[in-house]
Amino acid sequence: MPHINRKPFVGGNWKMNTNATDGLALVEAVADGIGNDSVDVAVYPPFVYLRDIASKAQGSNLVVGAQDCWYEAKGAFTGEVSTEMLTDCRVGSVLTGHSERRHVIGESDELVNLKTKAGIAAGLVTVLCVGETLDQREAGQTDAVNETQIRSGLADVGEGSLGLVVIAYEPVWAIGTGKTATPEDAQNAHATIRALIALMYSQQAANAIRIIYGGSMKPGNANELMAMPDIDGGLIGGAALTPGDFLAIIQAGAAQTA
Repeated sequence: MPHINRKPFVGGNWKMNTNATDGLALVEAVADGIGNDSVDVAVYPPFVYLRDIASKAQGSNLVVGAQDCWYEAKGAFTGEVSTEMLTDCRVGSVLTGHSERRHVIGESDELVNLKTKAGIAAGLVTVLCVGETLDQREAGQTDAVNETQIRSGLADVGEGSLGLVVIAYEPVWAIGTGKTATPEDAQNAHATIRALIALMYSQQAANAIRIIYGGSMKPGNANELMAMPDIDGGLIGGAALTPGDFLAIIQAGAAQTA
């Protein structure tokens, strides 16, 4: 049975975009438009707008998340933001291991693991991002890269904590490029990740965990991608900045539960 009753998850990663005015207007439009709770929906604004945007989203079905976190509770970490600070801002989710954190900022697998464990410990829905570069893909290393990043990202995370984990497969070559893996290629990667979770934990854990696609999902391809049995939603970049596009992707996720 496709999706085995997994609730779709659609996240909008605003990255380093928007200002206070535009961000508030965007979150208001999304919160007003998502309707019922057949899809878990989250948005990830820049840190500086989190408190205001979380206040605007309060009372809706929309979760406000953070794009990153630090793994220590407090201390001499200039420029960093702890999970305690995030929860104080009514944040309910956090991204870890996004490809831009890995490849632009230079985060290691070990640091991603520390942040992932911190997010889980804080009770945040923690979206662990994994995926291969174009060179790795062309070298046939997609599955090996995903396995390394998942095994390290979830190191010391027990099966009982997986309910707070969403895995986002984001082929780096498809982020912001307009290129998208074919639905079949994306499905193959997702199915392989799910089989890895079964190997690491149990088949029950693999059946339950949500694996979402993060490579240039748009209204035009969202239905086809999310119809695949192991694709449980999307982590959306550019299309999340336009309410109509983002809501259309959410509707595509809702269609999978109808």
